[in-house]
Amino acid sequence: MNDVVARRAGLADIPRLIELRALMVAEMGDDFDSVPGLREAAAAWFARRMADPRGFAAFVAEVPGEGVVSCAIGTVEDHAPSPRSPSGLRGELANVCTERAFRGRGLARACVEALLAWFRDETDATLVRLAATEDGAPLYRSLGFVPPRDLILQLRLAR
Repeated sequence: MNDVVARRAGLADIPRLIELRALMVAEMGDDFDSVPGLREAAAAWFARRMADPRGFAAFVAEVPGEGVVSCAIGTVEDHAPSPRSPSGLRGELANVCTERAFRGRGLARACVEALLAWFRDETDATLVRLAATEDGAPLYRSLGFVPPRDLILQLRLAR
């Protein structure tokens, strides 16, 4: 697609953001709807985060006649200051997803580039992180993302 433009998502876009998130989760092997109330929780989360334009942004790309078919979201998280991040503010890029029929047309790239511009121009974050799938890794590498210097581990807490 020529001249793909991503726009900042608003409250009216929340249902599509949730649908795209559910698609991404399904492609990663999980069922978004297996958790009762998750769609409602996601809607409340998006609405709450959209109220903080310096701490959250979502960008979407539309196709005429189809509506929103691609998105990317970003959050700014507050961590303890360090030599590599004196402000302590770290960006997190997530929920990059495009409907299958529209992949390979630059829609996700447009959303991610708009989000990176937001991080640069409207936040104080000095580092942006993401978890990439194998399919998405070439896009992120082409935009300058590299593996972190640190070994990143995680622990799932049972509740």
